[in-house]
Amino acid sequence: MVGIRRGVVGKPSYSLFALARNALSYHEQWREAWRSPEPKKHYKVIIVGGGGHGLATAYYLARVHGIRDIAVLEKGWIGGGNTGRNTTIIRSGYLWDESIALYEHALKLWETMSQELNFNVMFSQRGVINLSHSVHEMREMRRRYEAVRLNGVDIEMLSPAEIKKMVPIINIDPNIRYPVMGGILQRRAGTARHDAVAWGYARGADDMGVDIIQNCEVTGFRRKADGSIEGVETNRGFIGADKVGCVPAGHSAVLAEMAGFKLPIQARPLQAMVSEPIKPCIDTVVMSNAVHFYISQSDKGELVLGAGTDSYNSYAQRGSFNIAEHLMAATVELYPITSRLRMLRSWGGIVDTCPDASPILSKTPVPGLYFNCGWGTGGFKATPGSGHVFADLIANDQPNAIAAPFALDRFRTGYLVDEHGAAGVAH
Repeated sequence: MVGIRRGVVGKPSYSLFALARNALSYHEQWREAWRSPEPKKHYKVIIVGGGGHGLATAYYLARVHGIRDIAVLEKGWIGGGNTGRNTTIIRSGYLWDESIALYEHALKLWETMSQELNFNVMFSQRGVINLSHSVHEMREMRRRYEAVRLNGVDIEMLSPAEIKKMVPIINIDPNIRYPVMGGILQRRAGTARHDAVAWGYARGADDMGVDIIQNCEVTGFRRKADGSIEGVETNRGFIGADKVGCVPAGHSAVLAEMAGFKLPIQARPLQAMVSEPIKPCIDTVVMSNAVHFYISQSDKGELVLGAGTDSYNSYAQRGSFNIAEHLMAATVELYPITSRLRMLRSWGGIVDTCPDASPILSKTPVPGLYFNCGWGTGGFKATPGSGHVFADLIANDQPNAIAAPFALDRFRTGYLVDEHGAAGVAH
């Protein structure tokens, strides 16, 4: 068949030759990127949630652990949830050792992902700058800078002049409402194309025999007499499984309640927007925790603007107007050239946040049921690392050293991984 691909099972791959060959047929004979099978009656593993984390989990279960009897169940379409609604920032500069280990593991996987998946995820290591606007914040940033360095991860302190040199459009006037007093820079950080990440992992998982089943909503869980998981109830009937991994992002608490337990999670709207396209003017990502604001520029020239979460709990995929107004005010003040730009569109996602602003990668009170959730505003950057360690947890029924600190048990012991300072802005 023309245009089929080569994954680990030996299918032909995307290549310059395949592109030229398909041009002869006006690109009408490319095969679908992944199959659309009917669900089987039973699988060894079911992954609930067809976003980046869920697809990455399925991919690494098949690729690393050799488990290929897997179904990924997605109630909508692949990548149609938070994966397609975030603003794609990737970095590993957190505060605590446990967080740095997890996000640095993910960043290293990002660096080889396009080659691994034979699919260009457009990973751009353009660097990420975190701004400081007060003496207190500068001290906090110095603390984070030293913590990151002690873990052997790249990071730099920047003066206002150095920031201005990297970002000429920024306003560093000391008399503005949010004066730029300095910042930290991670040069290996950057952005990727969110859709490409979902599609790449879907292709890779499908190549290894994983069934990706869209428009299949989980409506409940069925348990055996001993309390362990037996399978899931869906709008397409019951599907049995030896193990079930749940990666439903903002709806994690809803699924946990279906299974008979509660998660310490709150779901809130998070919104972002993009401007009309303009000529290249910023070639890095700039964030501000104090203002709850960040900015980058897409390949099409749009300025991508993001804010913090709304202050109320909701499952609505839209934010409130006061958040957008605050975002616009900060944008115009810090980047005066944006004052006459028009906004093209805005959107929202649902973020699930734990009390310590760190994720949950854990077994649950139901044997054979596992949850990966609570990523808050930082889920996209962790996608490959999350899938890699969650697959390991499901395969071995115990967390590895990277995942162990993020078990549910930490909310009982009090050993929290408090990342509110390093994860306090939409990113």
